Amino acid sequence: MTIALSFTAEITKDKNSGWTCVEWPESVRVLGTGKSVKMIAAIDGHEFQATFLPIGGMHMLPLRAAILKAIKKQVGDTVEVYLRDRL
Repeated sequence: MTIALSFTAEITKDKNSGWTCVEWPESVRVLGTGKSVKMIAAIDGHEFQATFLPIGGMHMLPLRAAILKAIKKQVGDTVEVYLRDRL
């Protein structure tokens, strides 16, 4: 399913898992589910297959170290998240 939308988010550390991630507060409304969702996403132009994980009525997108290195960002920085396709 093709989706074309974007949002801006701050890179944070999840309080429960300690994972580096971005949170998407409107995700459940936009995606129509509170379950895990696989998508093709891009962060600051770096495209990858992403899995949005449910957390407390929204979703988070865990960010691997390789992605952070590629976009030259760290916790506290703001990124633009682009969503292209739901897998």
